[in-house]
Amino acid sequence: MDFEFSDKVKDYLKRVAAFMDEHVYTNEDILYTEIDKAGTPEFNPVTVLALQEKARAEGLWNLFLPDAEHGGGMNNLEYAPVCELMGRSRVASRVFNCAAPDTGNMEILAEFGTKEQKERWLTPMLNGEIRSCFSMTEPEVAGSDPTLLRTTAVKDGDEWVINGHKWYTSAATGAAVAIAMVVTNPTGDRHMRASQILVPTDTPGFNLIRNVPYMGHDTGPGHCEIVYDDCRVPLKNLLGPENGGFMIAQARLGPGRIHHCMRCIGAAERALEMMCQWANNRVSHGGLLAEKGAVQEWVASSRMEIDQARLMVLHAAWKMDKYGKQQARQEISMIKVIAANMMMDVLDRAIQVHGTLGVCDDIPLAMTWREGRSMRLADGPDEVHKMVIARRELKKWRGELKDPAYANMPMVREGRLHHTAAPPVEAGV
Repeated sequence: MDFEFSDKVKDYLKRVAAFMDEHVYTNEDILYTEIDKAGTPEFNPVTVLALQEKARAEGLWNLFLPDAEHGGGMNNLEYAPVCELMGRSRVASRVFNCAAPDTGNMEILAEFGTKEQKERWLTPMLNGEIRSCFSMTEPEVAGSDPTLLRTTAVKDGDEWVINGHKWYTSAATGAAVAIAMVVTNPTGDRHMRASQILVPTDTPGFNLIRNVPYMGHDTGPGHCEIVYDDCRVPLKNLLGPENGGFMIAQARLGPGRIHHCMRCIGAAERALEMMCQWANNRVSHGGLLAEKGAVQEWVASSRMEIDQARLMVLHAAWKMDKYGKQQARQEISMIKVIAANMMMDVLDRAIQVHGTLGVCDDIPLAMTWREGRSMRLADGPDEVHKMVIARRELKKWRGELKDPAYANMPMVREGRLHHTAAPPVEAGV
């Protein structure tokens, strides 16, 4: 792979960096406040809307989309450094219309939506006129295993009737439409039980119960609890093939996961910069913090870990572009674990260097830590990704001992080591 950025990417980086310097960093507190209040119908987030309009006018809009007509025309490898730049501020992606869960929802609507669905929901989302949410996780079953979902959709005439309980439906407050993953084939194969259905949030029976408190935060678009109570939508609201919900979810999660990783690197990079700046200006116990061995160890470890994670993310993005999402599954799982943990480690060190300032909201470290902690859970917890990584790796070496070194063992040479066939191991998510 070529690590040199193209002129197009360099241009985007220059323009996005300039926009963030002039408009995002200087307005972070206002943008945080407006986004926190944005779910309230009577509230008008004037600064957010003004910056969105400015970003769109400058061609810095929907940059995640490879479609040059509606987006930045960049592939995953090209988008990686641009997305990293946005990740330096947790409000920047919203300004450029590149925020989750809208990005993933727009991608699957573009890939699987009908013409009518695209006109009704995709186009307004691309224009920043409406927001969406993705309604999959349920409190009664493990969110790490979507084959256990219980929420059902049953056909009744020309309608789906949806019943069930969801939570952690991110960004539901103020969203116009939910993409609900529901069981439509309860007796089918575990990966062919569910479908995805578009549910306008003003539909009777779509009940937003609460914005679930998250690390003490329960305002803004939120992570919401939803009850579907005889919620009726037309059959034509089915997204993609019937019983193909798991397949669509997998298609959605690949780019979503790598975008999260790119933003994690940006957040960590900013935290390291703040750590270095503060250490070079703060005196304690007779000298600058930058002169303390512990601080130097934290800075060195952070620099190495960020660069390692970045290289792995770039490699995963390159492989997705060259061979497709399916062939890059192992790399995506690995970076999902590595980038989220790296970000939390760097943030923790930066908070420690800043002392009590690090845990207050006068600077963005604590807020970024609170937001970032969920990255070890969202789109698959660390433990599931590690399990899948190991299974795929073990599967490559299933069978007889192949390394020549084993030939010197007496039990192998004399045929006394018997291989016992193991049952097939599923590749997993």
